[in-house]
Amino acid sequence: MPDALYEKRDFYAIFTLNRPERLNALGGQLRAEMAEHVDDFNADPNMRVGILTGAGRAFSAGMDLKEAADRANTGEGVAGRQTGQVPRLVYSGSPKPFIAAINGLAVGGGLEQALDCDIRIMASNAYVGLFEPRRGIIAGYAIHHLPRITNLSAANHVLLVGDRVEPEQALQFGIVSEVVDPPEQLMPRAIELAEQIASNAPLSVQATKAMIQAWRMAKIDDSYRLGAWLSLPVVNSEDIKEGARAFAEKRDPNWQGR
Repeated sequence: MPDALYEKRDFYAIFTLNRPERLNALGGQLRAEMAEHVDDFNADPNMRVGILTGAGRAFSAGMDLKEAADRANTGEGVAGRQTGQVPRLVYSGSPKPFIAAINGLAVGGGLEQALDCDIRIMASNAYVGLFEPRRGIIAGYAIHHLPRITNLSAANHVLLVGDRVEPEQALQFGIVSEVVDPPEQLMPRAIELAEQIASNAPLSVQATKAMIQAWRMAKIDDSYRLGAWLSLPVVNSEDIKEGARAFAEKRDPNWQGR
């Protein structure tokens, strides 16, 4: 079974994070397979809108911390990325709009997958969060983009508190534009939005997204450079290894601040 599913319909496509037994954690071949699907979608002139969702009861649990713990035990890097590596804009980098249909928990890198989409809606029984400080990790994509998507007050709350954000608070913060109740109507609503966008003039839609993306990416290189410098002591710390081990061993971490 592939880690990422891709279904084309009329003028839109549905992309599904498909590791339900791991709460769609971003391990295995998921990222590589999803990138291939998005490349195909971008190249298909009949495709106008993408919908991103998760299989099973989760949208995505983010980094696969069991894989991270294995890397820690073998002496490899825990974070799964090189220090200072610029996050790839898979969905926002597409010329076509993407809708994130958050069907269940979306935390860490899972929430970042949704943040990379242009429109985010969530089911009334879902929640989001950035738990990286609880694991000794620093957020990647969200550090740079959450303050650009929401506002500084909301971004500080989500990034520093590290707690789960319930649907109504996510709506208030501007993380999502809509909460769907009952949850069973999430995908029908996402499809309705996709069909509405697809019915609009494609060149107008793509030009509009490009303009919004230009504002969103203004001076982003400065943010990436600063983030690379600030992340060095974090990704090379003992705490980041301890966070992964504590998660795998289902215990509270013993932070050392080094």
